[in-house]
Amino acid sequence: MGQSDKYKAHIALVASAVGLSLAVWGATVVTHDAEAETAATAGASAGRQDGKAGEPAQAPPRRMPESIAHAAEAGGRAVNITIDDGPDPRWTPQMLDILREHGVKAVFCMVGPEAKRYPELVGKVVADGHRLCDHTVSHDTAMDKKPVAYQKRQILDAKKMIEDAAGGAKVEYYRAPGGAFTPDSRRIAAEAGMRPLGWNVDTKDFEHPGAASIVNTVKNELSNGPTILFHDGGGDRAQTVAALREVLPWLKQQGHTFSFPVRTAP
Repeated sequence: MGQSDKYKAHIALVASAVGLSLAVWGATVVTHDAEAETAATAGASAGRQDGKAGEPAQAPPRRMPESIAHAAEAGGRAVNITIDDGPDPRWTPQMLDILREHGVKAVFCMVGPEAKRYPELVGKVVADGHRLCDHTVSHDTAMDKKPVAYQKRQILDAKKMIEDAAGGAKVEYYRAPGGAFTPDSRRIAAEAGMRPLGWNVDTKDFEHPGAASIVNTVKNELSNGPTILFHDGGGDRAQTVAALREVLPWLKQQGHTFSFPVRTAP
């Protein structure tokens, strides 16, 4: 082979090598781009999940309504039993026994310091499947006339006391003492995840009218709505205990079922 032929062969060999190298590099680039696209797609998919493979992201929690609840979750002829001012070491256990006997769940609206004083009672309320309600720190029936900062302390401090006593169970409602709600107190409660809770039937058991009178009030005023107000704290509740023992079977005989008050809007 002449010198010219050797030079041409060398050039061809170099060109072939360069072509092969470029082909390999191009394939590598395509592979890397495909992997990057796959990773980007997976990342976007993961961004639509809650961090667990294959599980869709949970919807953000709905904002708690600030309006005062009265209706029953179950609707129909369901009623809501609500019990205020406890817990009390004498009366709360008796009411829990009656509720358990009849298979009824209730909402216990607790005063913060009482819950802190009797955490074992709060635990029993939760263990029996009842719900918790914030009834403020000092049960100030004139708190609607107090500054917003005062209302906030009354509500949020009581919530913490009750939840601490309950071992972390959540307080789901807020009931203003004496119904002294304000737009600010309802907003504070709702922002803390608690539905403001009213009532339709005030048994006035705190006035000690007699067990028969308490029962008659329920019978006569139930047409006002499904949420019934009793008390297990703040004084002698022997009449309330006796009335509750009679009211629950009567409600069943009338075709009523039992529910919890609504928390969120339909």
